[in-house]
Amino acid sequence: MGAKPKPGRKLWSGRFAEPVSELVKRYTASVGFDWRLAPHDIRASLAHARMLRSSGILTRGDLKAIERGLARIGREIQDGRFRWSLDAEDVHLNIERRLIALVGNPGKRLHTARSRNDQVATDLRLWLRDAIDEIAVLIRSVQRALLDQAQRHAATVMPGFTHLQVAQPVTFGHHLLAYFEMLERDRARLADCRGRVNQLPLGAAALAGTSFPIDRARVAKELGFEGVAGNSLDAVSDRDFAIEFCACAALAMVHLSRLSEELILWTSPRFGFVTLPDRFCTGSSIMPQKKNPDVAELARGKAGRVTGDLVALLTLMKGQALAYNKDNQEDKEPLFDAVDTWRDTLAIFAEMIAGLVVNEAAMRAAAQEGFATATDLADYLVKRGLAFRDAHEAVARAVRFAEESGRSLEQLPLEDLRRFSAKVDRDVYRVLTLEGSVESRSHIGGTAPSRVRAAIKRARALLKRT
Repeated sequence: MGAKPKPGRKLWSGRFAEPVSELVKRYTASVGFDWRLAPHDIRASLAHARMLRSSGILTRGDLKAIERGLARIGREIQDGRFRWSLDAEDVHLNIERRLIALVGNPGKRLHTARSRNDQVATDLRLWLRDAIDEIAVLIRSVQRALLDQAQRHAATVMPGFTHLQVAQPVTFGHHLLAYFEMLERDRARLADCRGRVNQLPLGAAALAGTSFPIDRARVAKELGFEGVAGNSLDAVSDRDFAIEFCACAALAMVHLSRLSEELILWTSPRFGFVTLPDRFCTGSSIMPQKKNPDVAELARGKAGRVTGDLVALLTLMKGQALAYNKDNQEDKEPLFDAVDTWRDTLAIFAEMIAGLVVNEAAMRAAAQEGFATATDLADYLVKRGLAFRDAHEAVARAVRFAEESGRSLEQLPLEDLRRFSAKVDRDVYRVLTLEGSVESRSHIGGTAPSRVRAAIKRARALLKRT
């Protein structure tokens, strides 16, 4: 079976005359967070062992022992019975030490033709690939919730804003579709990122490759990688894939933060556009009437956290010479945090958006404020032959007059409207209504309810295809 490692003795300690200090041991250990790579470490080790066997480097008996030992370790980890040791530093050495204790010399042979440098890069890519697939599904869940609400409110008029001032009428369905588009770009970026994540580093060993007759393509195929890293130095030191993922996550969280901000505004009594389900809100310890949109507020804050994860990784890599450096141990916590935060936020938002209750009357009342159809009046005059700048000036004066008289544009008598342009006729009131305004924008990407419903139909077809 071979000699078991002595307690507290490192698997690499033959070079050193004294043990690592307890302070350094705690400072340099990563097992406190990289334990979550364990299933991927076992999976990659099995593929590596099978490749070593097919290349004649391991015996059949070695492979059987390794497979048996790793299967047991996997069960121990899954059942919570595995004893993680700070002495073994990280997930890789913890598993290897346990394997050697279980099967002896075959366990010692597993590390042939690999290094922890290419091992950790492989494990991290496997872990991130699974996380990307999970997040892609969650993005779709939020998109479906948005589409369902948009379908119900394709014709529900609300004010569209610029500078947070009432600008032009839109529909709530149209507004929600803007977030569908943002999330679709997030999903596409993530899918593109996945291709660069899905390249196999294993076989690069420490930095220069290995003299053993390995078959990297075989390992890549077994593990589902699309290709192998083309340069051994880059393979072990590259963390572009983690940075790129965090960039995707940061931008996606910015989109969710923008939606959060709108939900916070819309649930305020000053707007009153929507009501959030109680399970996504909290109360006040002193004010009994309060219903706070804490989930949306926290998501808005967590966007900054994920941006920080991205900046941390960029800063981590900016000064590193080739190849692997211990600095790279610091890649995992920001990456893990970005994955966890993005994933959890999406899961919550899918349910929260689905549960929104819309106050159509409040939206309509708000759209009637701020002369939202002023642009429609200007367009009306242009269609009757007035130059746009002249039409703009005429309507601006009409708005000022209406504002001073305490009326909306559609409340002004025809004779008052004609004071600002002789081209105004009785049909002008059709364009001054909220419905007339949104209906008039009947083009791809426009606010007309028919176009909103067509966009929803296209979006649902997209979800089925991808």
